[in-house]
Amino acid sequence: MSVLDPVAKVVRTELESLRQYALADPGAIDRFIDGRPFPLVEDRTSTFVYRGEADAVQLRHWVYGLPSTPAFTRLDGTDLWYLVLELPADSRIEYKIEVIRGSAIESIEDPLNPSRARDPFGANSVLHTTGYERPAWTFADPEARTGTMERHRRPSAALGRDVDVDVYVPARFRLTGQYPLLVVHDGSDYLEYSSMQTVLDNLIHRLDMAEVVVAFSNPHDRLVEYADFEPHARHIAEELVPWLEAELPLATTAAGRGVMGASFGAVASFSVARRYPGRFGRVLLQSGSFAFSDIGTSERGPLLAPVEEMVNGFRDQPEAFSEQVFVSCGRYESLIYENRSLVPVLQSTGMEVRYVEARDGHNWENWRDRLRDGLSWLFPGPVWMVYE
Repeated sequence: MSVLDPVAKVVRTELESLRQYALADPGAIDRFIDGRPFPLVEDRTSTFVYRGEADAVQLRHWVYGLPSTPAFTRLDGTDLWYLVLELPADSRIEYKIEVIRGSAIESIEDPLNPSRARDPFGANSVLHTTGYERPAWTFADPEARTGTMERHRRPSAALGRDVDVDVYVPARFRLTGQYPLLVVHDGSDYLEYSSMQTVLDNLIHRLDMAEVVVAFSNPHDRLVEYADFEPHARHIAEELVPWLEAELPLATTAAGRGVMGASFGAVASFSVARRYPGRFGRVLLQSGSFAFSDIGTSERGPLLAPVEEMVNGFRDQPEAFSEQVFVSCGRYESLIYENRSLVPVLQSTGMEVRYVEARDGHNWENWRDRLRDGLSWLFPGPVWMVYE
């Protein structure tokens, strides 16, 4: 990904023409913008456009390793600003536009781009380069039967508080069956921002994954409870799972139990499975915040000190704690090094490991788009069991 100047191909020709006659023809810029999809994607280049009075305009993106706020160029004598970036195919990038007036910086979603992604902090604009396509199984399918979701509030002696858990049972659930169980950290966020109930309904309907009961768990103090916190692991393994197994017809073997999460939720999942080796035979880790240090400390701060101690301990003495571990991470994340480094250590224990990367960042739609890869491998449906 690099800044290109001058502007490329068709966009270059049209913008250079605008320089010549925009002042004499007030409607020229309107005609340039009208009806076009923005940003403008041509092969490996993407042109971002902003229109409005400003002292400066810059792009705020989250592609690790690159300048985070490249500047737009103003078309001389107009209120049109543009920025051309070279981006690989199949990329998905979230961004905002920063408009600078005097000492004030206003961070906004791109007014010319209707594509948005939401997360717990708000919304970002989204750029899709050539080749990226949102997976069809992430959209609601009228032919897919809908599973049932019920919220339960349970007391937790381990955590010293009540906990809320949303329990998903598949559409064809029967008390006479026997179902695998998957525990999802940050469950409400997976449901809200990664469309996970829709994904489950679709993958089960398509026979890509087995019919699974899913417990969507939520933290109270996430940065404490998810940072290799023993009471949290005890709550999941000794309170939540036994309660669900007593209430529902669940498989009681390691192969029938899974735990998953993203970012700090992946750390929590790793911690639970490692503290209870052999209990969870299926582990799904997405963009885990796996801080570690080969020499000295990671310098990531006190909140990550327990994580660093956990990961350093595992790297020093790797031991199998599960049967299968799925790991995914975005190539544009700051955590790509940590996740890549963890994979061979996991493999050295004899556990079966599958690793997937994508040209995306640290966000909920990246994790959504990787769900089929992970869930269909860990809990294969009839189609995968035949053809894999």
